[in-house]
Amino acid sequence: MLYCARPSGSNTSRAPSATPLTPRPLRIHLVAIGGTGMAPLACLLQAQGHFVTGSDGPLYPPMSQLLEAAGIRPWEGYAAAHLDPAPDIVVVGNAVRRDNPEAVEAERLGLARLSMPEALARFFLADRRPLVVAGTHGKTTTSAMAASVWSECGRDPGFLIGGVPLDLGTSFRLGSGPRFVIEGDEYNAAYFDRGAKFLHYRPETLILTSVEYDHADLYPSPAALLEAYARLIALVPESGLIVACGDSAEVRALAAAARSPVVFYGEQESNAVRLLGEPAADSAGIRFRLRDESGEEVEVAMPLWGVHNAVNALSVWAAARRDGLATGEVATALARFRGVKRRQELLADHHGIVVIDDFAHHPTAVEKTLASMRMRFPGRRLLACFEPRSLTAGRAFLLAGYARAFALADRAYFAPIFHRDRLAPEDRLDLAALAAGLSGAGTPCVLAEDLESLEVRILAEALPGDVVLTMSSGSFGGLPRRLADAVSAFG
Repeated sequence: MLYCARPSGSNTSRAPSATPLTPRPLRIHLVAIGGTGMAPLACLLQAQGHFVTGSDGPLYPPMSQLLEAAGIRPWEGYAAAHLDPAPDIVVVGNAVRRDNPEAVEAERLGLARLSMPEALARFFLADRRPLVVAGTHGKTTTSAMAASVWSECGRDPGFLIGGVPLDLGTSFRLGSGPRFVIEGDEYNAAYFDRGAKFLHYRPETLILTSVEYDHADLYPSPAALLEAYARLIALVPESGLIVACGDSAEVRALAAAARSPVVFYGEQESNAVRLLGEPAADSAGIRFRLRDESGEEVEVAMPLWGVHNAVNALSVWAAARRDGLATGEVATALARFRGVKRRQELLADHHGIVVIDDFAHHPTAVEKTLASMRMRFPGRRLLACFEPRSLTAGRAFLLAGYARAFALADRAYFAPIFHRDRLAPEDRLDLAALAAGLSGAGTPCVLAEDLESLEVRILAEALPGDVVLTMSSGSFGGLPRRLADAVSAFG
């Protein structure tokens, strides 16, 4: 028996064990250990006492730093020899193909094999109350905010987040409290586990931020994506709670089938927890008033920008208050939350030029990020640099959304479509048409042949007072950091 899980009906108020829930520490090998979920999982497994190994391609910060700090030294590249001696369990990341040498060897040896979410659920959620944050937008920030609030309020939650919260300093923690906060990704778990990751997470409380069509490489239609969310909602028990964004018609329709109580939040008056008026902003962040379920009105200040971040805070507020956290301590905790790396992250502010890096890749996220920059830097010229990185970001059906979003910039710079060769010509985003339409409407655009020429062009055109915003769901080839270093070196 490789793993001795506690029964699902066990006392959830009991503090989790810091030692393995197994008769002995296990040898666990992670294939593609550098993923945003896999690296924190590896660290959690090691903290639980297991012997962890892993492999991946070249690794980059922040996940490379995370593993290094934990003393985990992955192999670079994949080889069957990495499974000698044979581990007890092989955890396979969702970027791994069936023909990966280590995946092939694991099958040949008949080794126990888990996807990342299966491993997380099996080793860490059996005796916890999972708070799962799901939705097309805002998952990372909202889950980080929840982990920070419960931590600041002394509840010591466990958590695993697909980014690094600036206040917590890490994307994972075992914790000793009953809560475990998880970013619930709708993408597939592994080549042998094609369902959404979040279907493994046993949500006792679910925050659903939004539902918009994405991941077209996995979900062939919007209906297929909606079905995945419907299955997630069905997992929440009658004794649980769903905190759902009531501003979204799709979210409201899905929540109608819930077995558990539902608390709606958002900007609209029909929501139980809602904003009162527009958030105000200054150089320190946003300030807003909210009304909660009890009718109490509270003023909250946060060192973040954007209406969407105020709305994210409403969801955390609703879940925290239902968990018994006091009004004052939740407001104080939110006031200390500084966000997540690569979400509106300030990389440089020198010679009058600011460089901000963000993960935005869907048109809605791009639009909200640009609106946030307008709020944070009023009156300044905004240079938006974008890489269509994911298999969905480079698709033709998003053209109108991008046109609307980038109209908020003063200049737009487009890198080549990262997965261009994997998309059929008729499915591929026409960047030339996008740039022509934007330029004709008053937003000059630059189409770059490669990242090197893009970097040269941006640095040549950036002026004192400008805000340079980079957006990509990947590393953007290191461009954000190079731009920041170059700006910092200006005389």
